[in-house]
Amino acid sequence: MKKDGAELNQKTNVKALPLRVGIDVGSTTVKIVILDEHDKMLYGDYERHRADIRSTIISVVTKALDSVQNQVEGGAERELSVRVTGSGGFAVSQWLSIPFIQEVVASTTAVRHIIPQTDVVIELGGEDAKITYFTGGIEQRMNGTCAGGTGAFIDQMAALLETDASGLNELARGATTIYPIAARCGVFAKTDVQPLINEGARREDIAASIFQAVVSQTISGLACGKPIRGRVAFLGGPLHFLDQLRHRFIETLKLSGDAIIVPENSQLFVAGGAAFSAYGTKQPGEDEKINCVSGCPGCDKSDTCTKAVSTAENENFVTISELRSSLKKLVGAEMQEVQRIEPLFANQKELDEFYERHSAEIAATSDLNAATGPVFLGLDAGSTTTKAVLIDSDGRILWRFYDVNAGNPVELAVRVLKDLYKQLPKDVYIARSISTGYGEALFQAALGVDGGEVETIAHYRAADFFVPGVEFLLDIGGQDMKCLRMKNGAITSIQLNEACSSGCGSFLDNFARSLGMNVREFSQKALLAEKPVDLGSRCTVFMNSRVKQAQKEGATVADISAGLSYSVIKNALFKVIKLRRASEIGSKVVVQGGTFNNDAVLRAFEKIAGVNVFRPDVAGLMGAYGAALIARDQWLDIIKLKPEEEGYDPKVSVIEELKKRKEIPEIHSSIASIEELENFSVSLELRRCGRCANNCLLTINNFSNGDDPDRPLRRFITGNRCERGAELPDTEKSAVKTIDASNARKTEETEKDVPNLFAWKYKRLFSYVPLAPQSAPRGVVGLPRVLNMYENYPLWFTFFTELGFSVKLSPRSTRSVYELGLETIPSESVCYPGKISHGHIESLLKAGVKFIFYPCAPYEIKEDSGAGNHYNCPIVTSYPEVLRNNIDALRRDHNVRFINPFLPIDDKRRLAERL
Repeated sequence: MKKDGAELNQKTNVKALPLRVGIDVGSTTVKIVILDEHDKMLYGDYERHRADIRSTIISVVTKALDSVQNQVEGGAERELSVRVTGSGGFAVSQWLSIPFIQEVVASTTAVRHIIPQTDVVIELGGEDAKITYFTGGIEQRMNGTCAGGTGAFIDQMAALLETDASGLNELARGATTIYPIAARCGVFAKTDVQPLINEGARREDIAASIFQAVVSQTISGLACGKPIRGRVAFLGGPLHFLDQLRHRFIETLKLSGDAIIVPENSQLFVAGGAAFSAYGTKQPGEDEKINCVSGCPGCDKSDTCTKAVSTAENENFVTISELRSSLKKLVGAEMQEVQRIEPLFANQKELDEFYERHSAEIAATSDLNAATGPVFLGLDAGSTTTKAVLIDSDGRILWRFYDVNAGNPVELAVRVLKDLYKQLPKDVYIARSISTGYGEALFQAALGVDGGEVETIAHYRAADFFVPGVEFLLDIGGQDMKCLRMKNGAITSIQLNEACSSGCGSFLDNFARSLGMNVREFSQKALLAEKPVDLGSRCTVFMNSRVKQAQKEGATVADISAGLSYSVIKNALFKVIKLRRASEIGSKVVVQGGTFNNDAVLRAFEKIAGVNVFRPDVAGLMGAYGAALIARDQWLDIIKLKPEEEGYDPKVSVIEELKKRKEIPEIHSSIASIEELENFSVSLELRRCGRCANNCLLTINNFSNGDDPDRPLRRFITGNRCERGAELPDTEKSAVKTIDASNARKTEETEKDVPNLFAWKYKRLFSYVPLAPQSAPRGVVGLPRVLNMYENYPLWFTFFTELGFSVKLSPRSTRSVYELGLETIPSESVCYPGKISHGHIESLLKAGVKFIFYPCAPYEIKEDSGAGNHYNCPIVTSYPEVLRNNIDALRRDHNVRFINPFLPIDDKRRLAERL
């Protein structure tokens, strides 16, 4: 370890003191540091354990001892003073009888020794994030059960872009635009990232946006209202290896010069702190209280911690050879097991019967080379995969495709269509094409697909084709879940996982990847697992923590895989669908989606539901298959004889009618031909909409028209929050066909003269003209445009204007206004209107307003005499108090007056008295 680039050397008369060893067992890595008696680092290493903690510790420590043994006097008999720390360190301390030191204390000790000038430390690990304040006493903020915004989160996001963390870092270097992405956890982030991928946003911009999301999550979620000021040190693996992530922190916190501290070997700091804490001696700052917001490993409460290290004063040192021998204790070490549940299969016979039953669920197919006439194409642009199915007029599958989109669904679709065209016989033509899924509108714009269909309907159409009269349909995809209930051929309810994608296919895929295997191999291990781990049905973040705990307690990969399969189904049935009893699903059940290609998940569903289900062999293609069937239905409807035509018979089916005809009208799909695909190109441009105050950042994909000058250019617009963003200047409209990603209703579908009542109310509320400052004898009063001001602003404007004040209203809510107050937000769980009010107060302060009025209003005016109550919610009632206590200028700047009385808005007489 070094200080300011130089080795730390302390004066000491003691020679041949024991070497000091610090081992940091984190959630994803193992780190080790060995220091000599002069604080010189003899050895340091950092290695991912991939859930195999014991083997990695043996490997890392053995390599360290081999290296040091040959460097020091005494060789294998040199004494060591060892400390272990980290989220997995407590178990290791028990296995090896090594003293454990709390992680926050180890980190603080390293900072005190090496970079004592530090005011604030921001540290990111594999699954934890910390902010430690050193000014005015040590105070630490740590993430609780959520791993959003940590190294594991970055790994998950990198996997979405088909790269790793270092690849994500390189991509971020070329970024020009930042998109808003949630980092509360990987679930919400995927919901933001996946549409950007599907809609063609640049991967460089997505990468930088992911890093910015980590920054926002860390500051808003951990700082919790306490500003990050002074000299800031960046520690931990992600901040050490990812310079673009550091850059986003530096930009957001507006740091420069000496305020930025990036120490050498920052990824080893906690291990170094554990080493510094050896000998059982008092370390700098040990007597200071460390105020922890969240509990540390080994603690059972979040409280004030004064104990630096759990060790006796007179330590019994170990030699290098003794420590090497003690590592053998890790082999086969056992701890208390987590709760176990019933295996998926009791024996091989049950498994064989399962395979035999589901092997009969096969879709009808036919040879493409033997096909003639019209065929129908269904395309499913899913969240993580692209699927395509080609069928004939009888619904038989002629050709199919399924693959991950690798973050570029259009490029993959173009390649797939080229391949399909090369396989089509000469007398076969695509008569109709339909797209569905996340990229439904994108495929229409890029490829000229004839139409689109909502994916729930596409999935139902396919399920009903296989099992007529299906009663229950469950589809689990990459990051979405759909449940349809049907009765008498009609859909009675549709349920989707809204913001949460816990337990979907991408979760299983990411976890398999984290263990260094593909999802098929991972699921196969589950089938004959003897003691599956009960992981519950909690969200991905908490489930991840349970998995990590099970790994630390020795659960096998097979047991974890089986447990995850159970959890996927429990989450779907009891959290998303909210069943009270599994028997509610009925008897005619179809399951589909790529996740159900996993036999372990399928078996878990059957065991929990207590019913045998139908899983087509094309379970992962059902969206595309349903789209192809809908394309065929639409084509049949187009060519069907109309009532006014000769030979019309309403009792004859369309298929039978076609068989009677000698000639079938040849109607071709508008999908791009192979010639157009050969000349296909796409260009990307960014543009601010400018049609309203939101000023949305539009991502505009322009698709080529091949060599046909008469075919209009196609354009796909995303980023627009309403249909205005899809409108083009008049000069462009004639030459460009635009697809709107907002799925908003077109102008011709609505009444043109219907007023926008929200816009009218907004204008009515906030269009008052204040007194000019020179005409206001009492000065300026600031009113924030937030929460209850959306109801009461006319009252307060009139009140202060009559008193002789010039009323200054904060600006409209924007992302930049939100970011103004980011570091003063004390709670990560408060609603967004509450969070953004911090930015509105900061904007008024930034404008030089010295008097701000924002009252607390427990009750609103009773608008309906029959209403039971007219309380405001707790946030509206009391949030001005939160603002007062968390914005420094309101507490410490004596030139600023912030008045926030509790006022009875609902009682005019009492209100007059209070005012």
